[in-house]
Amino acid sequence: MKGFALVAALLGSGGVLAADLPGSRDLDSLPRFPASTIVAYKERPSLERIYPQGSIRRISGRLRYEREILAQGRHAAVTYELPRTHSADQVFTSARESLLEQGAELLYWCKGRECGASSLWANSVFGNATLYGSDDQQAYALLRLAEPNHDSLLALYSITRGNRRAYLHAEQLDAEAPLGELLPTPATLLRQLRSDGLLQLPDAARADSAWVEVLARSLNLDSTLRVSLSGSQAQAWREALIAQRVREARLELGEGAGEALAVRLLR
Repeated sequence: MKGFALVAALLGSGGVLAADLPGSRDLDSLPRFPASTIVAYKERPSLERIYPQGSIRRISGRLRYEREILAQGRHAAVTYELPRTHSADQVFTSARESLLEQGAELLYWCKGRECGASSLWANSVFGNATLYGSDDQQAYALLRLAEPNHDSLLALYSITRGNRRAYLHAEQLDAEAPLGELLPTPATLLRQLRSDGLLQLPDAARADSAWVEVLARSLNLDSTLRVSLSGSQAQAWREALIAQRVREARLELGEGAGEALAVRLLR
C-alpha cells in the first residue's frame, strides 16, 4: 500500500522509539504511516455520531452542515502526530488512496477553506483541540468501507498547526443498523476524477438509479471535461447521462466488460 507499513513508529533522525499513548492501537482498516505516533485515542462500544458531508459553519450558535450522515455503533478514534519529513497533505493522500485500493467508497472530500473553519472541525466535530490549525492546511474525507465492512464509516482529517506540527485523525464507526444507500456529493466525484483520473463506481450503481443524477451533476460542474465510460452497462450509462444534459461529445465508450462502471478522465 502506498506509503503505509505496519511497523513501529520511529521519531526523529536519532531513531528513538516513539511512545504511543498507553492503551492505544491502530485501526484495523488503516495501517499507520511510518514514524508517526499515537497522541490521542478513544474507543466506545456504542456512540451516535454525525459526520459532515459538506462544509461546516456556525449560525446563531448552532453547527450547520450542508449534508450529513448520522449513524450509531462501535466507535474508535485515533490521532497521529506525523513525522517532520512528511506533510499532512502527503499522509492524508496516502491514507485516502490506500482505502480506495481496498475498495472503500469516497462519500465526501474537501480541502482547505472549502471545508470551513478548522476550529469547528477540531472542537465541535472531533472534540480534539490538537487538531486546530490553519484553515488552508486541512483536509477531510468520509469513506464507506468495502465488504464485509460495508456498514462501517471511516473519517479522515489532516491538519498542520501554526508550529508546523502535522496530524492525521481517523475515526471508524461500525454501525449497529444497515447504512442503506449512501451517495457521494457531485463535487467529491469531480475532485476524485481530477485527482486520480478514474472513478470506479460501486457494483450497486446502476444506470437507472440515483447515481445517474449525481454523476451527471458532477460532470456538469466542469463542462470542459471529457470522459470514457467502461463496463458491461456503459452504453446504458451514456444514454442516461445524455438524458441528464451531459453533452454527448464529452462521453466516449471505453474498453472493459466489468460489471461496475469505470469513468476515466480523457486528457
